[in-house]
Amino acid sequence: MPKFFIKTYGCQMNERDSEQVAHSLIARGYERVAHETEADVVLLNTCSVRDMADQKALGKMGMLGRMAKERPHVVFGFLGCMAQARGAFLLKNLPHVDLVVGTQKFHRVADYVEELVGKKSSKSRPHSAAHRAIDDLRFSIVDVADEPGSQSTIRDQHLAPNQATAFVSIMQGCNMHCTFCIVPQTRGVERSRSIDEIVREVRDLVAHGVKEVTLLGQIVNLYGRHEFPKRDGKSPFVQLLEAVNQIEGLERLRFTSPHPIGFRDDLIDAIARLPKVAEHIHLPLQSGSNRILKAMRRAYTAEKYVDLVRRIRHAREGIAITTDIIVGFPGETEEDYKQTRNLVDELQFDNAFVFRYSPRRHTPAAEMPDQIDEHIKEGRNQDLLQVVNESTRRCGERLVGRVAQVLCEGPSKTNPTRLMGRTRTNKIVVFEGNEKLIGEIVDVHVQRANGFSLYGTPLLKDPDTFQVASTGRRVENSPAVRRDESAVPHVHRQ
Repeated sequence: MPKFFIKTYGCQMNERDSEQVAHSLIARGYERVAHETEADVVLLNTCSVRDMADQKALGKMGMLGRMAKERPHVVFGFLGCMAQARGAFLLKNLPHVDLVVGTQKFHRVADYVEELVGKKSSKSRPHSAAHRAIDDLRFSIVDVADEPGSQSTIRDQHLAPNQATAFVSIMQGCNMHCTFCIVPQTRGVERSRSIDEIVREVRDLVAHGVKEVTLLGQIVNLYGRHEFPKRDGKSPFVQLLEAVNQIEGLERLRFTSPHPIGFRDDLIDAIARLPKVAEHIHLPLQSGSNRILKAMRRAYTAEKYVDLVRRIRHAREGIAITTDIIVGFPGETEEDYKQTRNLVDELQFDNAFVFRYSPRRHTPAAEMPDQIDEHIKEGRNQDLLQVVNESTRRCGERLVGRVAQVLCEGPSKTNPTRLMGRTRTNKIVVFEGNEKLIGEIVDVHVQRANGFSLYGTPLLKDPDTFQVASTGRRVENSPAVRRDESAVPHVHRQ
């Protein structure tokens, strides 16, 4: 049985794309393995949002060159955004690469892999239009062409046993053209799947034990705006949220990443009234300076962003808000950065991803004057992280002594003898218990906060699930605890 390995770089959408590829290969009899040294097929699903992601993938594939010499039968491939952006150019300095597949062709990867495995074993030459012959003994497949209707191919994924959460891609592409972003070039224009198709996928996931789904899109809350009409004053995205919210057996519904301009009254109302929508919104800010926001083409001001955060927090009590911020954008002065820092301190995000601006080829920002020195970017990055970390610490400490509803996802990555899960506000909680809890929603008494994680004790009725497999120690209930109202369904009526 052939074996395959996939390494994924970048966002949740890339993770979802990798699962689609894994599903298609497993359906053909391939076995997924945890390390490239065990594989007959090695695939890197790439990201191009930042230069570091590009360099990591290129460096990894370069290191695999030695493996290619020792095991010439192995198929090596690039998938995803960097593959889309660079195409056949990736073959120039990496002669062992056999496959380059862009963002609209994930559903064709299994076909190409099978052909390459067969061709490598027979050393015969390819024949289709998507193929590029290199010499008599080596060949490659490059397919980065557009494919109309590719959004409808995002439907298959491989679920692990007891998998509690899943990503569901609802659209492809982006029409926003922020000056720093390469995504419109790598993912194409906005294309959305139908509500019925998405609902069928979520129902199937729930039937297989999934309790939480995250709807994915480059600008997720602009879903369907070109394909589907508004109904009763509700955008297609709100119609989708309502339809998924009605699915029996689904416990939690998330979405990412939205754009501030897509938050109309109907969406804020949906957040307030739909009980399965989790109390967590990831709302990219990017900058607190109106001058920089304009240069980024973000189409909102800092004042409008602050007002939006206020309205979201008013709509749903205890809701968590996280964000993305870029420091060191071309032309960003100390005053611009100070405005960003002050705004982040004012809004007290539950967490934030802070990035140093990274020039991307063929984007307007890469050609702008007044590019910022790397040491200035790094200084601003570290300074802002201190503000964010302090805010995150305070958010975590407020939950100590409370009870949170935690969806157990499996063993903790840092300590496999413990379990981990997330609250409805997307806080990571680590606790002790046996594997019977995986995939279940558990009340956990939060006892301490440490950085980005919380630690607690599960409150369980079944004595068998108190048993800790690694130590045999029994965990006792804790009296006099307060329930975390931000971690359970709550609707604030206006």
